[in-house]
Amino acid sequence: MVPATPNHQAIQQFLSSVLSQRGPSALPYTEDTKWLIRQHLLSLTSTFPSLEPKTATFTHNDGRTVNLLQADGTVPMTFESVTYNIPVIIWLIESYPRHPPCVYVNPTRDMVIKRSHSFVNPSGLVAIPYLQNWIYPSSNLVDLARELSLIFGRDPPLFSQRPRPSPNPVYHPNQSSLTNSSTSGSVGSGYPRPMVRPPQYPPPSPPYGGGVGKVGTEDAEEVYKRNVINKLVETVHGDMLLLRKTREAEMESLFSAQAVLRRREEEVNKGLKEMRDEMEGLESQLQAVLMNTDVLETWVRQNEGKLKGGMKDIDVDKAFECVDVLSKQMLECTAADMAIEDVVYSLDKAVQEGAMPFDQYLRNVRLLSREQFFNRATAAKVRAAQMQAHVASMAARAPHYAS
Repeated sequence: MVPATPNHQAIQQFLSSVLSQRGPSALPYTEDTKWLIRQHLLSLTSTFPSLEPKTATFTHNDGRTVNLLQADGTVPMTFESVTYNIPVIIWLIESYPRHPPCVYVNPTRDMVIKRSHSFVNPSGLVAIPYLQNWIYPSSNLVDLARELSLIFGRDPPLFSQRPRPSPNPVYHPNQSSLTNSSTSGSVGSGYPRPMVRPPQYPPPSPPYGGGVGKVGTEDAEEVYKRNVINKLVETVHGDMLLLRKTREAEMESLFSAQAVLRRREEEVNKGLKEMRDEMEGLESQLQAVLMNTDVLETWVRQNEGKLKGGMKDIDVDKAFECVDVLSKQMLECTAADMAIEDVVYSLDKAVQEGAMPFDQYLRNVRLLSREQFFNRATAAKVRAAQMQAHVASMAARAPHYAS
């Protein structure tokens, strides 16, 4: 996929090709970060030509596999005034560059990882402060590689398992091999590294910022500068975390207040609806009261003259007379309905006492029920007609009630 000796233009074409792919073969990076990823890798290969961008399959701890970009090759380091190349693989995980990459030391078959290294565990995983204090978007791969070179120079992570023929190897840039370091024995002598007499391990490395006689003043100043920068980065990172927690707490309180306000809004809307329904019910009752008042006032006006005329003896049966056909029909239907109700009650008592055969009781109840049904139906129609007449009468006298 990538030429054996890639130049800058070939790397640009390779990155543009793999980052522009779509569909199932697309790399799992977000679209808004692909351009920044491309720039990081181009800057890395320009500063460290020994690191080559590739695509390979990465296996997560939970067993998931995903196709990711990686920078595979070597990082130069200086140990006791001798330059060595440390094989590493820098994996750009899915959330890169918002989160730091995953860096592994990739020893060959004749190399061994130093025991109890401060920043490299036995599996080769690198955990330096620069990765732990990764800040998007200022952190980048070039500074990461420089930090790796500086830390590995103070405390080399790899050592040879067999003695080297020359105790003072000389670094040549063309010795660094860019082939896939995951193949056993493919690196060979392309990665010079510190040599010690087996089976002893090398003496302890000098402390951070200290010297061993051959470390110049410039290195000490550079180390001091790195320490100050790392301290500032840690302080800013801590302040950012504290500020983020404070803002998250404020947002949680605002969300809680918003939920309370929404619940109260629902209660207010529910109460308003109930009040409107009650108002409509009261308006309906008011209309009925006005209609009954109109009926009573009309009756009083019609019968007021009788009292004034000196009529002392009033027949109760004649006190209420039907003023129209509908009223007379309503009176007759209602009287018939109630009379049938009384007859059915008497029939029930008779059949319970055994004064009437049951079959005769059923025939009489059937006939009476049929007649009662028609009377009730007629009464319902008459009541509806009377209601329409009252409404029309009230509409005609609406200005009178308004005044």
